[in-house]
Amino acid sequence: MVKPLHLNLIFIILAPFFVSSLSQPSHLITYCLSKYHVTNFSVLPTSKNELNTSSYYNDLLFSLRNLRFLTPIIPKPGVIILPHSKEQLVSSLLCSKNAGYEVRIRSGGHSYEGISSASNDGKPFVIIDMMNLDRVVVDLPSETAWVEGGATLGQVYYTIAEQCKGLFGFSAGSCSTMGVGGHILGGGFGLLSRKYGLAADNVVDVILVGPEGQVLDRASMGEEVFWAVRGVGGGSFGIVYAWRIKLLKVPPKVSACQVSRIGDFNNMSQLVHTWQYVGPYLNDLFYISIFLQGNNDGNRSHISATFGVQYLGERNEAIYVIENKFPELRLMKSECKDLSWIESVLYFSGLGERSTINDLTKRYPGGKNNFKAKSDYVTNIIPTEGIRVAMNTLTMEPKGYILMDPYGGMMARIANDSIAFPHRNGNLFSIQYMVSWGKEEDINRDRYIAWIRGFYELMTPFVSSNPRKAYVNYLDLDLGGRQFGSNVNDDAVEEARVWGEKYFLNNYDRLVKVKTLIDPCNFFNYPQGIPPIPTNKQCYNS
Repeated sequence: MVKPLHLNLIFIILAPFFVSSLSQPSHLITYCLSKYHVTNFSVLPTSKNELNTSSYYNDLLFSLRNLRFLTPIIPKPGVIILPHSKEQLVSSLLCSKNAGYEVRIRSGGHSYEGISSASNDGKPFVIIDMMNLDRVVVDLPSETAWVEGGATLGQVYYTIAEQCKGLFGFSAGSCSTMGVGGHILGGGFGLLSRKYGLAADNVVDVILVGPEGQVLDRASMGEEVFWAVRGVGGGSFGIVYAWRIKLLKVPPKVSACQVSRIGDFNNMSQLVHTWQYVGPYLNDLFYISIFLQGNNDGNRSHISATFGVQYLGERNEAIYVIENKFPELRLMKSECKDLSWIESVLYFSGLGERSTINDLTKRYPGGKNNFKAKSDYVTNIIPTEGIRVAMNTLTMEPKGYILMDPYGGMMARIANDSIAFPHRNGNLFSIQYMVSWGKEEDINRDRYIAWIRGFYELMTPFVSSNPRKAYVNYLDLDLGGRQFGSNVNDDAVEEARVWGEKYFLNNYDRLVKVKTLIDPCNFFNYPQGIPPIPTNKQCYNS
């Protein structure tokens, strides 16, 4: 049997030190990193010219997916550290802490609000970038794999398919460059979720580095912390060094279709309205999403709806079921393909028609832009009126779109409190709102952001309420936030409840208790982080 990545649990203590000649925090941390043999790091340059030509700039930009957080006014990390081992990861954390830095953890750099690459509380911070910790170790006899936190979903999918001869896959998102560490921390919804649940539902162990540098597995952290890290989102509890995931059986053939339909409001609103009675209720083997985008050419407005269809079986079976359950789609056999599971992953990845399965392993295939996103959950059928509101709003901004992901199936059969992620039974589908723009269009940034916020407000009558629910992996600082840094006070828990209950519903208070247990001094913090209950523990607040 393959040995797990953590051969021995370690607890590294970096002795406090003071060197009078090291007056700057960057000197303190670089001295410490070098002392503990962490050599792969870059320091914030002292001049603008140096910034644009240094390795620091490359390290900062490489994994930053949302260019909205690369502007000059956004504070930059004092140091970017790229550890190569578990021991270096622990040393990186403790050196940062001893030098008075806050820490931001970056797995793939996909944080919707730039949390893994930026800070807004004015305090010095570092980025610990996990990209070099990307091993995937498959243990076929136990049908599990250890996956380091810096691996991308594409690397995970590729390695599982290659080593398991196409017999197994994994349930997670479709974006191949997404970092596993943060994706699973937030739950991890994907095309197999109606069959197998979230990525986090299929985790059997984890190696977590806590705020004191302690290295914890499931047994040593306890079941409460293990419960919490599966769905809490990134940034609140510690650094995930590795996940142990269950391999999930997939059939030899998977039917995959991406079907575009274009029409006027009347026809398209009826088609989308009908989907609501189909997508969440089909057999678990089906996943049918909708990607909606609008256009106004000056003469008339029209809507484009792309239906993403995956069926865990052959296409003849898929066509037969859809012809009976959703004839309005008018799905033709020629619009679908019979693929292996890993080929279907590539098909839905968005990497392009000329891409190959090997391209799934590429961490940076290109295509960065600026974007802003928001999310909703729908618990009751949206009337045709509501569908038309959405379509009319989409025609006003061709750079905007929405993605509607069906729930139901296994998602409805897992209890809301089985892990920290709570959005299960009663949800028909989720909505992701997105607007994106290129560098040359950044002058219109305020208009784009105002548009998506207005869209979100217009949808209020048609989505969940009390609270209006949101998906923590689609992080949205519009929901609220605090600049409390590491300070622990009596107000933090109630102030954080404003967004905490939107993300976690009744699981929020339990998460606060777990936070208090593992990180009572709130070292791991960000504007929407889980705060601890104030305790008598002496904390150093930088």
